[in-house]
Amino acid sequence: MAMEEATATAFGFPAEVRPGATRVGWVGIGVMGGAMAARLLAAGYAVTAYARTPAKAGGLVAAGARLADSPASVAAASDVVFTMVGNPGDVRAVVLDAASGALAGLRPGGVLVDCTSSSPSLAREVAAAARAAGCHAVDCPVSGGDVGARDGTLALLAGGDEAVVAWLAPLFAHLGRPTYMGPPGSGQSSKIANQIAVAGAVVGLGESLAFAGAAGLDERLFLGAVSKGAAGSRVMDIFGERALSRDFTSGGAVRYIIKDLGMALEVGDGQEEDEVNVLPGSALYRQMFSAMAANGDGELCLQGLITVVERLNGIRK
Repeated sequence: MAMEEATATAFGFPAEVRPGATRVGWVGIGVMGGAMAARLLAAGYAVTAYARTPAKAGGLVAAGARLADSPASVAAASDVVFTMVGNPGDVRAVVLDAASGALAGLRPGGVLVDCTSSSPSLAREVAAAARAAGCHAVDCPVSGGDVGARDGTLALLAGGDEAVVAWLAPLFAHLGRPTYMGPPGSGQSSKIANQIAVAGAVVGLGESLAFAGAAGLDERLFLGAVSKGAAGSRVMDIFGERALSRDFTSGGAVRYIIKDLGMALEVGDGQEEDEVNVLPGSALYRQMFSAMAANGDGELCLQGLITVVERLNGIRK
Protein backbone atom coordinates (compact mmCIF):
# COMPACT_ATOMS: atom_id res chain seq x y z
CA MET A 1 0.00 0.00 0.00
CA ALA A 2 2.81 2.40 0.89
CA MET A 3 4.46 1.57 -2.44
CA GLU A 4 1.23 2.40 -4.32
CA GLU A 5 0.84 5.73 -2.48
CA ALA A 6 4.44 6.68 -3.21
CA THR A 7 3.97 5.86 -6.87
CA ALA A 8 0.79 7.94 -7.07
CA THR A 9 2.50 10.92 -5.43
CA ALA A 10 5.54 10.69 -7.73
CA PHE A 11 3.29 10.37 -10.76
CA GLY A 12 1.02 13.37 -10.51
CA PHE A 13 0.14 16.07 -8.02
CA PRO A 14 2.21 17.24 -6.12
CA ALA A 15 5.30 16.11 -8.09
CA GLU A 16 7.13 19.03 -9.69
CA VAL A 17 5.70 20.19 -13.04
CA ARG A 18 8.48 20.68 -15.58
CA PRO A 19 9.24 20.15 -19.29
CA GLY A 20 10.78 16.78 -20.02
CA ALA A 21 9.18 15.22 -16.95
CA THR A 22 5.49 16.15 -16.85
CA ARG A 23 3.53 14.42 -19.60
CA VAL A 24 0.58 16.35 -21.01
CA GLY A 25 -2.52 14.88 -22.64
CA TRP A 26 -4.86 16.91 -24.83
CA VAL A 27 -8.36 15.93 -25.91
CA GLY A 28 -9.96 18.25 -28.49
CA ILE A 29 -7.67 20.06 -30.91
CA GLY A 30 -9.94 22.53 -32.67
CA VAL A 31 -9.23 26.23 -33.12
CA MET A 32 -8.63 26.83 -29.41
CA GLY A 33 -7.38 23.47 -28.19
CA GLY A 34 -4.96 22.97 -31.05
CA ALA A 35 -3.31 26.36 -30.48
CA MET A 36 -3.06 25.80 -26.73
CA ALA A 37 -1.58 22.31 -27.11
CA ALA A 38 0.94 23.67 -29.62
CA ARG A 39 2.16 26.21 -27.07
CA LEU A 40 2.84 23.47 -24.52
CA LEU A 41 4.68 21.44 -27.16
CA ALA A 42 6.80 24.48 -28.01
CA ALA A 43 7.59 24.89 -24.30
CA GLY A 44 9.13 21.42 -24.22
CA TYR A 45 6.32 19.32 -22.77
CA ALA A 46 5.59 15.90 -24.25
CA VAL A 47 2.01 15.97 -25.57
CA THR A 48 -0.24 13.03 -26.40
CA ALA A 49 -3.45 14.06 -28.18
CA TYR A 50 -6.79 12.64 -29.20
CA ALA A 51 -8.89 14.01 -32.06
CA ARG A 52 -12.18 12.60 -33.33
CA THR A 53 -10.90 13.57 -36.80
CA PRO A 54 -7.22 12.50 -36.80
CA ALA A 55 -6.51 14.46 -39.99
CA LYS A 56 -6.92 17.66 -37.97
CA ALA A 57 -3.92 16.67 -35.84
CA GLY A 58 -1.41 16.91 -38.67
CA GLY A 59 0.14 20.17 -37.45
CA LEU A 60 0.51 18.93 -33.88
CA VAL A 61 1.99 15.62 -34.98
CA ALA A 62 4.47 17.46 -37.20
CA ALA A 63 5.46 19.52 -34.15
CA GLY A 64 6.13 16.36 -32.12
CA ALA A 65 2.83 15.31 -30.53
CA ARG A 66 1.79 11.67 -30.33
CA LEU A 67 -1.72 10.58 -31.31
CA ALA A 68 -3.81 8.21 -29.19
CA ASP A 69 -6.96 6.35 -30.19
CA SER A 70 -9.16 7.39 -27.23
CA PRO A 71 -9.27 9.83 -24.31
CA ALA A 72 -8.52 6.88 -22.00
CA SER A 73 -5.35 6.11 -23.98
CA VAL A 74 -4.34 9.78 -23.75
CA ALA A 75 -4.79 9.70 -19.98
CA ALA A 76 -2.82 6.47 -19.60
CA ALA A 77 0.18 8.26 -21.12
CA SER A 78 -0.24 11.53 -19.21
CA ASP A 79 0.20 13.21 -15.83
CA VAL A 80 -2.15 16.08 -16.72
CA VAL A 81 -4.99 15.79 -19.24
CA PHE A 82 -6.57 18.90 -20.76
CA THR A 83 -9.94 18.70 -22.48
CA MET A 84 -11.29 21.35 -24.85
CA VAL A 85 -14.39 20.05 -26.58
CA GLY A 86 -17.70 21.45 -27.78
CA ASN A 87 -20.37 21.12 -25.12
CA PRO A 88 -21.26 19.45 -21.80
CA GLY A 89 -22.34 16.26 -23.54
CA ASP A 90 -18.91 16.00 -25.14
CA VAL A 91 -17.24 16.60 -21.77
CA ARG A 92 -19.26 13.80 -20.21
CA ALA A 93 -18.28 11.45 -23.06
CA VAL A 94 -14.56 12.18 -23.16
CA VAL A 95 -14.09 12.32 -19.38
CA LEU A 96 -16.63 10.05 -17.70
CA ASP A 97 -17.31 7.25 -20.20
CA ALA A 98 -16.48 4.06 -18.27
CA ALA A 99 -14.65 2.44 -21.19
CA SER A 100 -13.05 5.23 -23.20
CA GLY A 101 -13.16 8.35 -21.01
CA ALA A 102 -10.05 10.06 -19.72
CA LEU A 103 -10.83 9.24 -16.10
CA ALA A 104 -10.89 5.54 -16.97
CA GLY A 105 -7.24 5.72 -18.05
CA LEU A 106 -5.82 8.21 -15.55
CA ARG A 107 -3.70 6.83 -12.73
CA PRO A 108 -4.21 8.02 -9.14
CA GLY A 109 -2.54 11.38 -8.66
CA GLY A 110 -3.32 12.48 -12.20
CA VAL A 111 -5.03 15.79 -12.93
CA LEU A 112 -7.88 16.57 -15.34
CA VAL A 113 -8.22 20.17 -16.59
CA ASP A 114 -11.40 20.89 -18.53
CA CYS A 115 -11.10 24.07 -20.60
CA THR A 116 -14.46 23.58 -22.32
CA SER A 117 -17.19 26.15 -21.64
CA SER A 118 -19.47 23.73 -19.85
CA SER A 119 -21.96 23.28 -17.02
CA PRO A 120 -21.01 24.14 -13.42
CA SER A 121 -23.01 21.16 -12.13
CA LEU A 122 -21.15 18.82 -14.52
CA ALA A 123 -17.84 20.29 -13.33
CA ARG A 124 -18.78 19.37 -9.77
CA GLU A 125 -19.76 15.88 -10.91
CA VAL A 126 -16.41 15.41 -12.68
CA ALA A 127 -14.54 16.67 -9.62
CA ALA A 128 -16.36 14.18 -7.39
CA ALA A 129 -15.67 11.31 -9.80
CA ALA A 130 -11.99 12.26 -10.02
CA ARG A 131 -11.72 12.44 -6.25
CA ALA A 132 -13.26 8.98 -5.92
CA ALA A 133 -10.63 7.65 -8.32
CA GLY A 134 -7.77 9.23 -6.39
CA CYS A 135 -7.31 11.92 -9.04
CA HIS A 136 -7.94 15.67 -9.23
CA ALA A 137 -10.11 17.79 -11.54
CA VAL A 138 -10.02 21.50 -12.33
CA ASP A 139 -12.66 23.28 -14.39
CA CYS A 140 -10.74 25.96 -16.27
CA PRO A 141 -12.62 27.52 -19.19
CA VAL A 142 -10.79 30.29 -20.99
CA SER A 143 -11.51 33.67 -22.51
CA GLY A 144 -9.56 35.52 -25.17
CA GLY A 145 -10.53 33.81 -28.41
CA ASP A 146 -8.27 32.33 -31.04
CA VAL A 147 -5.86 35.26 -30.75
CA GLY A 148 -5.40 34.65 -27.02
CA ALA A 149 -4.93 30.91 -27.60
CA ARG A 150 -2.30 31.57 -30.27
CA ASP A 151 -0.44 34.22 -28.27
CA GLY A 152 -0.73 32.67 -24.81
CA THR A 153 -2.72 35.58 -23.41
CA LEU A 154 -5.92 33.80 -22.39
CA ALA A 155 -7.78 34.52 -19.18
CA LEU A 156 -7.89 31.15 -17.38
CA LEU A 157 -10.83 30.87 -14.96
CA ALA A 158 -10.02 28.00 -12.61
CA GLY A 159 -12.28 26.17 -10.19
CA GLY A 160 -11.31 23.26 -7.94
CA ASP A 161 -8.71 22.58 -5.27
CA GLU A 162 -6.66 25.76 -4.88
CA ALA A 163 -3.44 23.80 -4.26
CA VAL A 164 -3.89 21.86 -7.51
CA VAL A 165 -4.58 25.06 -9.45
CA ALA A 166 -1.38 26.56 -8.04
CA TRP A 167 0.52 23.37 -8.95
CA LEU A 168 -0.57 23.78 -12.58
CA ALA A 169 1.03 27.26 -12.78
CA PRO A 170 4.04 26.18 -14.92
CA LEU A 171 1.64 24.86 -17.58
CA PHE A 172 -0.82 27.73 -17.29
CA ALA A 173 2.04 30.22 -17.73
CA HIS A 174 2.31 29.20 -21.40
CA LEU A 175 -1.43 29.62 -21.99
CA GLY A 176 -2.30 32.89 -20.27
CA ARG A 177 -3.12 34.36 -16.88
CA PRO A 178 -4.85 32.03 -14.41
CA THR A 179 -7.19 33.22 -11.67
CA TYR A 180 -8.41 30.89 -8.94
CA MET A 181 -12.18 31.44 -8.83
CA GLY A 182 -13.21 29.03 -6.06
CA PRO A 183 -14.34 25.41 -5.55
CA PRO A 184 -15.38 23.02 -8.35
CA GLY A 185 -17.82 24.64 -10.78
CA SER A 186 -16.61 28.17 -10.05
CA GLY A 187 -14.57 28.33 -13.24
CA GLN A 188 -17.58 27.39 -15.34
CA SER A 189 -19.86 29.88 -13.57
CA SER A 190 -17.22 32.56 -14.20
CA LYS A 191 -17.06 31.70 -17.90
CA ILE A 192 -20.83 31.90 -18.28
CA ALA A 193 -20.77 35.35 -16.67
CA ASN A 194 -17.89 36.29 -18.98
CA GLN A 195 -19.89 35.21 -22.02
CA ILE A 196 -22.79 37.44 -21.01
CA ALA A 197 -20.41 40.42 -21.03
CA VAL A 198 -18.78 39.36 -24.32
CA ALA A 199 -22.16 38.84 -26.00
CA GLY A 200 -23.35 42.30 -25.00
CA ALA A 201 -20.15 43.87 -26.29
CA VAL A 202 -20.37 42.04 -29.62
CA VAL A 203 -24.00 43.08 -30.08
CA GLY A 204 -23.05 46.68 -29.29
CA LEU A 205 -20.13 46.53 -31.71
CA GLY A 206 -22.30 45.18 -34.53
CA GLU A 207 -25.04 47.74 -34.00
CA SER A 208 -22.59 50.65 -33.75
CA LEU A 209 -20.79 49.70 -36.96
CA ALA A 210 -24.08 49.18 -38.82
CA PHE A 211 -25.35 52.56 -37.60
CA ALA A 212 -22.08 54.31 -38.51
CA GLY A 213 -22.18 52.89 -42.02
CA ALA A 214 -25.82 53.81 -42.55
CA ALA A 215 -25.05 57.34 -41.35
CA GLY A 216 -22.45 57.70 -44.07
CA LEU A 217 -19.43 57.56 -41.77
CA ASP A 218 -16.12 55.98 -42.65
CA GLU A 219 -16.54 52.88 -40.47
CA ARG A 220 -12.82 52.19 -40.14
CA LEU A 221 -12.12 55.81 -39.15
CA PHE A 222 -15.01 55.61 -36.67
CA LEU A 223 -13.72 52.38 -35.16
CA GLY A 224 -10.22 53.78 -34.73
CA ALA A 225 -11.55 56.92 -33.06
CA VAL A 226 -13.92 55.32 -30.54
CA SER A 227 -11.57 52.47 -29.68
CA LYS A 228 -9.44 55.00 -27.80
CA GLY A 229 -12.38 56.16 -25.67
CA ALA A 230 -14.87 54.57 -23.28
CA ALA A 231 -16.28 52.35 -26.04
CA GLY A 232 -12.92 50.67 -26.54
CA SER A 233 -12.62 47.07 -25.36
CA ARG A 234 -10.82 43.78 -25.95
CA VAL A 235 -13.90 42.67 -27.88
CA MET A 236 -13.55 45.67 -30.18
CA ASP A 237 -9.84 44.96 -30.63
CA ILE A 238 -10.42 41.32 -31.60
CA PHE A 239 -13.65 41.54 -33.60
CA GLY A 240 -13.88 45.10 -34.92
CA GLU A 241 -11.51 44.85 -37.88
CA ARG A 242 -12.79 41.37 -38.71
CA ALA A 243 -16.34 42.73 -38.92
CA LEU A 244 -15.25 45.63 -41.15
CA SER A 245 -13.26 43.30 -43.41
CA ARG A 246 -16.24 40.90 -43.60
CA ASP A 247 -14.00 38.18 -42.18
CA PHE A 248 -16.59 36.04 -40.48
CA THR A 249 -14.58 32.79 -40.38
CA SER A 250 -11.77 33.71 -37.97
CA GLY A 251 -12.52 32.60 -34.41
CA GLY A 252 -14.93 30.21 -32.74
CA ALA A 253 -18.32 29.32 -34.19
CA VAL A 254 -21.33 31.32 -32.99
CA ARG A 255 -23.11 28.11 -31.96
CA TYR A 256 -20.85 27.97 -28.91
CA ILE A 257 -21.95 31.31 -27.49
CA ILE A 258 -25.57 30.31 -28.14
CA LYS A 259 -24.85 27.28 -25.96
CA ASP A 260 -23.15 29.37 -23.27
CA LEU A 261 -25.97 31.91 -23.08
CA GLY A 262 -28.42 29.03 -22.90
CA MET A 263 -26.63 27.78 -19.77
CA ALA A 264 -26.88 31.27 -18.28
CA LEU A 265 -30.63 31.22 -18.80
CA GLU A 266 -31.24 27.71 -17.52
CA VAL A 267 -33.47 27.29 -14.49
CA GLY A 268 -31.11 26.67 -11.59
CA ASP A 269 -27.79 24.87 -11.70
CA GLY A 270 -28.73 21.48 -10.35
CA GLN A 271 -28.67 22.72 -6.77
CA GLU A 272 -31.96 24.54 -6.17
CA GLU A 273 -35.02 23.48 -8.14
CA ASP A 274 -36.75 26.83 -7.70
CA GLU A 275 -33.72 28.93 -8.71
CA VAL A 276 -34.38 31.08 -11.79
CA ASN A 277 -31.96 33.33 -13.64
CA VAL A 278 -33.78 36.44 -14.89
CA LEU A 279 -31.36 37.89 -17.46
CA PRO A 280 -33.34 39.75 -20.14
CA GLY A 281 -30.22 41.08 -21.86
CA SER A 282 -28.75 37.59 -22.16
CA ALA A 283 -32.04 36.32 -23.58
CA LEU A 284 -31.99 39.05 -26.23
CA TYR A 285 -28.33 38.44 -27.11
CA ARG A 286 -29.03 34.72 -27.47
CA GLN A 287 -31.92 35.44 -29.81
CA MET A 288 -29.71 37.65 -31.98
CA PHE A 289 -26.97 35.04 -32.22
CA SER A 290 -29.63 32.39 -32.83
CA ALA A 291 -30.80 34.51 -35.75
CA MET A 292 -27.35 34.04 -37.27
CA ALA A 293 -27.77 30.29 -36.99
CA ALA A 294 -31.30 30.50 -38.42
CA ASN A 295 -29.88 32.40 -41.38
CA GLY A 296 -27.53 29.49 -42.05
CA ASP A 297 -24.52 31.14 -40.42
CA GLY A 298 -24.17 29.03 -37.28
CA GLU A 299 -20.61 28.03 -38.17
CA LEU A 300 -19.51 31.63 -38.68
CA CYS A 301 -17.90 33.59 -35.85
CA LEU A 302 -19.18 36.20 -33.41
CA GLN A 303 -18.30 39.21 -35.56
CA GLY A 304 -20.83 37.91 -38.10
CA LEU A 305 -23.55 39.25 -35.76
CA ILE A 306 -23.35 42.47 -37.78
CA THR A 307 -25.10 40.64 -40.62
CA VAL A 308 -28.17 40.14 -38.41
CA VAL A 309 -28.31 43.86 -37.66
CA GLU A 310 -27.91 44.64 -41.35
CA ARG A 311 -30.75 42.27 -42.31
CA LEU A 312 -33.05 43.83 -39.73
CA ASN A 313 -32.36 47.27 -41.22
CA GLY A 314 -32.44 46.32 -44.88
CA ILE A 315 -28.73 46.98 -45.32
CA ARG A 316 -27.19 44.93 -48.12
CA LYS A 317 -23.42 44.39 -48.29
